[in-house]
Amino acid sequence: LLEIMLKDAAFLAQRDAQWESKRRLRAGKTEIEPLYTMQHAEEALALCVGLSYGHRQQVADGIEICYRDAGHILGSAIVELFITEAGVTKKLAFSGDLGNSCAAMLRDPEIIEQADVLLLESTYGNHDHRSMEETLEEFAAIIAQSSENGGNILIPAFAVGRTQEIIFRLGELYQQGKLNHQAAYLDSPMAIAATEVYHRYQNVFNREDSATLRKANSSNLQAFLPVLRYSRSTEESMALNRIQAGAIIIAGSGMCNGGRIRHHFKHNLWRRSAHVIMVGFQPIGTPGRALVDGAKTFRIGGDEIVVKAKIHTLGGFSAHAGQTQLINWVQGFKKKQPRIYLIHGEPAAKTALREALSRQGWRADVPVQGASITI
Repeated sequence: LLEIMLKDAAFLAQRDAQWESKRRLRAGKTEIEPLYTMQHAEEALALCVGLSYGHRQQVADGIEICYRDAGHILGSAIVELFITEAGVTKKLAFSGDLGNSCAAMLRDPEIIEQADVLLLESTYGNHDHRSMEETLEEFAAIIAQSSENGGNILIPAFAVGRTQEIIFRLGELYQQGKLNHQAAYLDSPMAIAATEVYHRYQNVFNREDSATLRKANSSNLQAFLPVLRYSRSTEESMALNRIQAGAIIIAGSGMCNGGRIRHHFKHNLWRRSAHVIMVGFQPIGTPGRALVDGAKTFRIGGDEIVVKAKIHTLGGFSAHAGQTQLINWVQGFKKKQPRIYLIHGEPAAKTALREALSRQGWRADVPVQGASITI
């Protein structure tokens, strides 16, 4: 997955720098360089070494690391850092992005029982997600409604993680006989590449969903959802715009600020029969958030598209642990309480999580930028 994402980011950085340089030259300004290039990405990838979960590896004198399954996306890891100095070993644990225990295919975040210092993410430290059962019921109802009124369904989705979850959930509906759409299209070369990586690493799927795939005699997600089609080329993507009904189209970007989903919006947002399902967080200021907040029009290039499609938001598909899940994971530390520092979250989320942990008898601090921590 790292190779897919790093090369894609390098390509975009080079392209954006090229576009910006042309604009600057016309204004009599100097050109700019991309943050990094494809060559830089390839050089970095050549230095990467893969480690299995649970393997303790020395990386420098007196420093060892061990990765544990974080359950966020395929291959995501909690990091245990062992530091030995003057014969004494201390351990720092870094949660990374902890996964939502209700997510499809992935295992729950692995429990860590001991650490001296814990750096804990707090992305959703101030609330819990809607239950997965309610989310899937609404998802199935939207699918059924679209089938009845004959419109297309557009699903903006992140290429890694969210897309594969949506394919699995659509596969469940198909296997239950609840998916009447003629075809589902994955219209994102990056998401297609990521999905194929998921196919190769089913050994790290959770037991329940692995059993579901075996029961359906499905060797991969595409076999689990037989109506799934890949749209790799630009021509294949453009051909989807001729479909007026009966299709489910999954495309990036997840926040609707770029990618092929915008072209599908141009051909579907103005249709009353169309549905848009938001399955990822939409930050303030993004085009996706504007749709969620009830925008009447949507600008694509020089065109102003009226929004008549039905907009749905399904928050239960989050790949991050909610507040209760974060607290439950922290309570896995048995031997003694580590010093906890809350990171990776908005100020309100950090404050809320600190207060919630305090009510459970756990002390947590919110570090300020530039602060140092003695391990």
